[in-house]
Amino acid sequence: MSGPVLVTGAAGRIGTVLRGGLPERGWAVRCLDVVPIVDTRPGEEQVVADAADLAAMVDAAAGASAVVHLAGHSGESTWPVISRSHIESTYCALEAARRAGIDRVVLASSNHATGFTPRPASGLLREADAPPRPDTYYGAAKVAMEALASLYADRYGMDVVCLRIGSAFPEPTALRHLSTWLSPADSVALVDAALTAPAPGFAVVWGVSANTRNWWDLSAARALGYEPQDDAEVYAEALIEAYGEPDLADPVHARVGGDYVLPSFDAQEDS
Repeated sequence: MSGPVLVTGAAGRIGTVLRGGLPERGWAVRCLDVVPIVDTRPGEEQVVADAADLAAMVDAAAGASAVVHLAGHSGESTWPVISRSHIESTYCALEAARRAGIDRVVLASSNHATGFTPRPASGLLREADAPPRPDTYYGAAKVAMEALASLYADRYGMDVVCLRIGSAFPEPTALRHLSTWLSPADSVALVDAALTAPAPGFAVVWGVSANTRNWWDLSAARALGYEPQDDAEVYAEALIEAYGEPDLADPVHARVGGDYVLPSFDAQEDS
C-alpha cells in the first residue's frame, strides 16, 4: 500500500497506541480527531475534524491507503450521542474510503455487540456462535457498524475488517479482564494484521490477547495473520487476591458484556 493510514479517533486510548506502534511496522499515519493532538510525532500528519462530518472525512481520506476507524464516544451514552459518534461516523468513514478509492477499512467494533450472549460454560466462542445481541445503545451501534461494513464489502468490493475488541487497557484492572484483555502491543499486531491480510473481504474477528482464560476463539483473527503475545494471566494472582475468584453466577461474569448487562446501563434520557 502507498499513502498513509488514516486513523480516526487518534487522540483516544487505542489511537494513541497505534500512533506509536504502526510506524514501527512501516505505516505512515494520518491522525484525525476532534481535538488537536499535542504530542505530535515525527512524520505524523494531523487533521482536526469530526469523523461524523462526511465532507471533512472525504478530504482527510484523499491520498490515504487505508482507514482505521476508532472514533466514537467511549462507552454508553444517550442515543443522539451514540448514533452520531458511532453509526454516522462509520458511514462517513466507509463512504469517504469508497470515494477515495480506498479498499481497506478496519473498524473498531466491540464485544458489546454481542453483550447479552451467555459466556460459554466450556470451550471457546466463535464469531458465528455470537450473532448480534447488544447490551446497550453502544453495543447496538456496533451491530450497525458491522452491518454497514458488510454492505460496503458486498456492494463495493471493499475489504472491511471489524474488530470485536474486548478490554483494551494498558493492563487488566478487573477480574473480567483476565478473559477479555487486549494489550497495547497486541492491539497494534491485530490492526496490522487486519491491514495486511490478503483479500479478507468482510470479516468480523475477536480482539483479545492470548489470555489463558479466554472464552473467545481467536481462529478467525489468526487467519488474518494475528499472533497475540500477551496473556492477562500474569495479573491473575493480584486481581484474585483483591477481588476473589470470579462468580460465574454473577451476571457480570455470566454474560459476554460484563457489567454492561446490568440495570445501571439502562437507556439514558436524551439531553
